[in-house]
Amino acid sequence: MLFDLKKTVIRLLLNFLNLLLTTLGLSFTSRQCKKMLQSASSETFDVIIVPGVPFNKKKWDIIMKGRILWAKYLFDNGIARNIMFSGAAVHTSWVESRIMALYAKAVGIPEENIFIEDKAEHSTENVFFSYTKAVQMGFLKIALASDPFQSKLLRKYVHTKVSSQIALLPIVYGKLHEIEHSISDPYIDSSQAYVASFKALKQRENFRKRYRGTRGNNIRQQSIEIKD
Repeated sequence: MLFDLKKTVIRLLLNFLNLLLTTLGLSFTSRQCKKMLQSASSETFDVIIVPGVPFNKKKWDIIMKGRILWAKYLFDNGIARNIMFSGAAVHTSWVESRIMALYAKAVGIPEENIFIEDKAEHSTENVFFSYTKAVQMGFLKIALASDPFQSKLLRKYVHTKVSSQIALLPIVYGKLHEIEHSISDPYIDSSQAYVASFKALKQRENFRKRYRGTRGNNIRQQSIEIKD
């Protein structure tokens, strides 16, 4: 009972935060998300890129769960053939992409359809490195699947610095809630993604370099071929 109440409170807070961000123009609206999903429903993407979320040692948090279950929704409904989770060990000792891949497998996504990119330390790098790897693997139709806030935050960077052909598939929370109640928190062996020699990003880089990374300015774009 107490656990259900806690989940309800967290969801209400997230809904309020999303409403605030939408009001401020910092997040895609629910209508915009539905429209983007509707336009993509007749297509099948070779792979969707899902940015990482830090793991807190105990279990997935509501943001990680949302991104993984959204990837599952897109996969189960034939909108995505494959999923590429992206993220290094950035803020905690676990490689974000590997943790998310373990959860994705645990909720029923076939292992052969799960890929990881484990070098990215910023959201811009999530897209850039994953797109580059996807192209090198022969994937042609690629989309970014994340929450409405991050999707809008990355839109300009994605379409001007990476590829204008990358589609955006932000979470439609109504669709997410349809499957969320049927999936309990699965067990994973998090040691498979643990980095013993971990050092947090803020201990390795000063604020200026981290800010440059957030904007995608630490990427040596000339060293990687980008195809439109």
